[in-house]
Amino acid sequence: MQEQSQHISSAFDRDLEGIQANILKMGGLVEVAIREGSISLESRDVDLAEKVRKGDKVIDAMEEALNEEAARVIALRAPTAIDLRVILSVMRMSANLERIGDLAKNMAKRTSVLAEMPNIDGGAQSLRRMAREVEVMLKDALDSYIQRNEALALDVIERDIEIDQMYNTLFREFLTFMLEDPRNITACMHLHFIAKNIERMGDHVTSIAEQVVFLTSGKKPDEAREKQDDTSTDAELSTPLAD
Repeated sequence: MQEQSQHISSAFDRDLEGIQANILKMGGLVEVAIREGSISLESRDVDLAEKVRKGDKVIDAMEEALNEEAARVIALRAPTAIDLRVILSVMRMSANLERIGDLAKNMAKRTSVLAEMPNIDGGAQSLRRMAREVEVMLKDALDSYIQRNEALALDVIERDIEIDQMYNTLFREFLTFMLEDPRNITACMHLHFIAKNIERMGDHVTSIAEQVVFLTSGKKPDEAREKQDDTSTDAELSTPLAD
């Protein structure tokens, strides 16, 4: 009986290791999507943008496979306490990663549209810097998960305030461009939608970090962080473009 119990425990450990390895692999792909999506925007590289769009299908497939594997492990192994918390956290993290991937794809979609429009001075570069900050936040959130580092996860949550502030600044800059010259309106609207998408990426990274806090402490952060986006109450401003 003891030998059988050890065998079951060992099999569960392998399942858990596989799930956690896949969430980190998925996170790595999402980091690349953010980076390449913002680079394609800044450089007006339509081919790179298309690569990001196609790569999102892989991210979507990984989320589906992760959820199926997690459900299988829960049904087969009946994990309890901390082990169940790990699996539930991974499922929530994968949903947030999938959504970040979608937002990176949306950013890439607009690259081909913006490439046909007059350049808005400094707009794409500012969005690239904002996306880079979100990418670093995501890397740190995933590192906090690997290390079970609650302090690092809480730091990631706090840094989302900076992303909100960057978004507010860009919103006002784009509004100024539109007021100065009506010919800038269409391009600035696209850039604003991208900025909103990046700001939403930061929210999803924050949710991942919150899962790490939940995993390490058994509870969510003490206080809900007040959003610093004072430009709109609409969480999903972006008008979808065709795939």
